[in-house]
Amino acid sequence: MSTTEITKDTFNDTINNNNIVLVDWWAEWCGPCRSFAPVFEEASQKHDDIVFGKVDTETQPELAAMARITSIPTIMAFREGILIFSQAGALPARSLEELIGKVRELDMEQVHAALAEEEQSG
Repeated sequence: MSTTEITKDTFNDTINNNNIVLVDWWAEWCGPCRSFAPVFEEASQKHDDIVFGKVDTETQPELAAMARITSIPTIMAFREGILIFSQAGALPARSLEELIGKVRELDMEQVHAALAEEEQSG
């Protein structure tokens, strides 16, 4: 599967209707973003059970603001609609593969239990 463009109109549906979503926040003028793009694209070809989305921060400033993007590229990982990873900076291919492995291995029952506990105490 190749990467998918995500907009403010498709963001919530994409995140909530797919098990695992990786989002690359980028802009055309950003050198590190352009360097990371082929790494992200290659990973999307290897993992067709994961949605690889790209958000152009120049054409989607409201979405970037909502997500509190202050530096690009920023990589976010969502699982079952929950943000579980966010980091600014381009990842080397090996690090992206490690991230994908960790996202797959994450015990979502524990995540949901922790979120429920946090809501009750908050």
